[in-house]
Amino acid sequence: MSEPLVRLGLWLFRQIARLPDRWVRRIGFALGEVLWRLAPGRRKIALTNLALCFPERTPAERRAIAHGHFRCYAASFVERFILWHESAERICKLVRVVDKHHFDAHFGGPLIILAPHFVGLDAGGIRVQIESGGASMFANQKSRALTELMTRGRSRFKETRMFVRNDGLRPAIRALRDGLPFYFLPDMDLGPRDALFVPFFGVKCATVPSVARLAQITGARVVPLVTRMTDEGYEATFHPAWEDFPGDDLEAATRRMNAFIEQCVLTMPEQYLWTHRRFKTRPPGEPPVYRR
Repeated sequence: MSEPLVRLGLWLFRQIARLPDRWVRRIGFALGEVLWRLAPGRRKIALTNLALCFPERTPAERRAIAHGHFRCYAASFVERFILWHESAERICKLVRVVDKHHFDAHFGGPLIILAPHFVGLDAGGIRVQIESGGASMFANQKSRALTELMTRGRSRFKETRMFVRNDGLRPAIRALRDGLPFYFLPDMDLGPRDALFVPFFGVKCATVPSVARLAQITGARVVPLVTRMTDEGYEATFHPAWEDFPGDDLEAATRRMNAFIEQCVLTMPEQYLWTHRRFKTRPPGEPPVYRR
């Protein structure tokens, strides 16, 4: 898509975000229905992921989860324009924080906020940033306008440092040592470099052990934050800091991370990012799972 068309689309979503929350959500769900029909490639990726992770479920059950995911993902994308543009007061009404004492207990020292790829990841991250600032890592988008909007929208309240994934872990280490919470989304297939093949729903999955490495280097505590889309908005729930993490075994620590994410996925399967090619990188000798 050309950059002028992207800018036009971003402007349109900005206007939608000015509407009452209930109308923004309805428009997002409607967009999800359109994408479900018009994005067969992403639909196929989602169904492939679900078949790998939930072989015990029927094709109809997996298709229902994938369909629900398209609706939730599209709604969350439209609502990001509330998060990126609207007032802190409106965002705080949209996103409710639960069990923040788990975060407060370690705020000020090296702290990694582990945020799995659920549709509410921006809602939880920006809600925390309003009160506490922080740092995070992101990937450049194909559109320069979208990249600039995302960066600006995620860092417009308290002190925030945003850096590109290609920069490596050094900026994260500096931020952690400076006392900034690091909002980290590590559950993506970033290729074979530095990845460990650990199970995710019983399937070998290329997973970077960056959370464990950062915790080893900086002594950071790891506090998970899982954000759920609700009928009223979002609920960002902090979990207790992980004890005895990471230990001396990076692979065991990474397995532990994936096992935690699995348990969260089971509580809201339609909200996990199934359209990402999570199993793109295969162990040597294994065939690809995503076929054209």
